[in-house]
Amino acid sequence: MASVDFDLDEWSAAHLVQVEQALQRWIDPEAPAGLGQAMRYAALDGGKRLRPLLVLAASEAAGGNPQAGLRAACAVELIHAYSLVHDDMPCMDNDVLRRGKPTVHVQFGQAQALLAGDALQALAFELLAPDDGSVSANITARLCRLLARAAGYHGMAGGQAIDLASVGCALTQAQLQTMHRLKTGALLQASVMLGAACADLVENEHATTALAEYGAALGLAFQVVDDILDVTADSATLGKTAGKDVAHDKPTYVALLGLDPAQQYAQALLAQALRALDSSGLPDTRSLKALADKVVNREK
Repeated sequence: MASVDFDLDEWSAAHLVQVEQALQRWIDPEAPAGLGQAMRYAALDGGKRLRPLLVLAASEAAGGNPQAGLRAACAVELIHAYSLVHDDMPCMDNDVLRRGKPTVHVQFGQAQALLAGDALQALAFELLAPDDGSVSANITARLCRLLARAAGYHGMAGGQAIDLASVGCALTQAQLQTMHRLKTGALLQASVMLGAACADLVENEHATTALAEYGAALGLAFQVVDDILDVTADSATLGKTAGKDVAHDKPTYVALLGLDPAQQYAQALLAQALRALDSSGLPDTRSLKALADKVVNREK
């Protein structure tokens, strides 16, 4: 559990103000032919912002460059937003509700949604490479490689490909874990490692390994809880269509394990993540612990 003397809500509120202001500033509303409006609709004013908070928490825990941390936090959120835009389209999950409002392709049309996702992805990497000297070339290179690998076929895109190929299939728990470690877990783990990369932890292999273990456990726990909420919460609470995994005959942890065992598995993953932080040797990991607890015990 998170330390009782740490107020996650207060910490998150202060950091989210920075993230929201930066995203408002960096996503240009004047992008051509209404593209900027579609991009802002996709990325602003919604979502848990878990990934940027993980970046900032890990960066602070590791003593990272604050400017690099903020840029990495916004970049990972842009990648997440682009992935949701594309995942919701008719050729993928064909969803009409996201973050409590119509999905981007419903609001702006499929072509504009596709372009908005492409533009958000490109902007993410632009943010990681500022030309004002605020982030060193070494850190920029590490951040770009981490994010690219997590978003590509080694991570999110690869996991989505497996997901689409697995509709109607009976997967083993190992196969399901592989899919979700890529589709969802890779970007969450990368958020932690992006934060760590904002600091000079090159020689602190122990701390880096511990943060990677924390991120991996948290990423898998997030998906297990998502599967649980898909069958226990309603669409109004989730802000997206509830029950769609069952309706689309997709493999889930609840379908594979049952509801109670899936809930127990999520708690076991939380314990694993917290143990990793305790072994990291970093002086203050309270924000990371509190975020992990919130992920697993959330209601939406």
